[in-house]
Amino acid sequence: MKILDKVRWGIIGVGDVTEVKSGPAFYKTEHSELVAVMRRNADKAADYARRHNVPKWYSNASDLIGDPDVNAVYIATPPGSHALYAIEAMKSGKPVYVEKPMARNYRECREMLSISNKTGMPLWVAYYRRTLPAYLKVRELIETGAIGKPLLVNITLFQAPAEEGLKKDELSWHVIPEISGGGHFFDLACHQLDYLDFLFGPVKKVSGIAANRGGLYSAEDIVTGTWEHESGVIGTGNWCFMVDKSSEEDKLEITGEKGAVSMPCFSHGSVTVRDSNGSKELTFTNPAHISQNLVQQVVNELKGIGRCVSAGESAARTNRVMDEIVKNYYVKYETNM
Repeated sequence: MKILDKVRWGIIGVGDVTEVKSGPAFYKTEHSELVAVMRRNADKAADYARRHNVPKWYSNASDLIGDPDVNAVYIATPPGSHALYAIEAMKSGKPVYVEKPMARNYRECREMLSISNKTGMPLWVAYYRRTLPAYLKVRELIETGAIGKPLLVNITLFQAPAEEGLKKDELSWHVIPEISGGGHFFDLACHQLDYLDFLFGPVKKVSGIAANRGGLYSAEDIVTGTWEHESGVIGTGNWCFMVDKSSEEDKLEITGEKGAVSMPCFSHGSVTVRDSNGSKELTFTNPAHISQNLVQQVVNELKGIGRCVSAGESAARTNRVMDEIVKNYYVKYETNM
């Protein structure tokens, strides 16, 4: 990979996620600028470029990839096109930073990694929790033995459905498996499972059960998973996207020999620590553009300074774990299509 003095980004897919969470980070990060954006809707691409002071816009991804002023590409489209655009960009000699999940499935992730290896172009994935203060504090607590040897981790994520009363053509792409890879589980659990990979290393055993109980869409809406990390930590998870508002819950809890630590995953900023001395809550402040810490790491690596903590290799492992948890459901789903 060629070391870059200044990273000149092009974004493919300037939808909602790029308005605040990610897009501004590319022009507010040191040694980084946003020089081009693409959206299939030309009017919306032009409007985004105008509002964010981006000099170029396109309605065709290949045109952006081929722009000589662009020397790195951020892919923020739905997962169904991640592999397609990432492979095209890497074959064009341009490093890639792609939204999560890395792709629709582990097979596509392996294809992306293969091209990355063949071309020498680095590939990163937008698992920004690996760089946020609360998540780094939990990692520090575990590494310093604050809760003793970690034994178990449990994920609970229950949400009320947003799809009540919607027709099929009104559904978000998040619940259309052909585009997203699955349902809300793929969109949300990937953050949680990737973070656990960051804490405890790769998963060596995994199984799960998935079902659709609500009938609002074809993807899974309830999932249970169990797994074991190579480090010995045992994990369980329950995800349900059909509960009443009164039953909504968002919690990740790690239990060790001397205590426990817990936090929500989708309302960032607080950590609860419990041990024999009682309980305390720690609060943290996130960057205004929540992916900016990770973008800074990507830019630094492109400049030859350090390594980004969220690369394609680890992100692909998360896709493999999700595929394994829901695989029995999708065998039945594909049989009934």
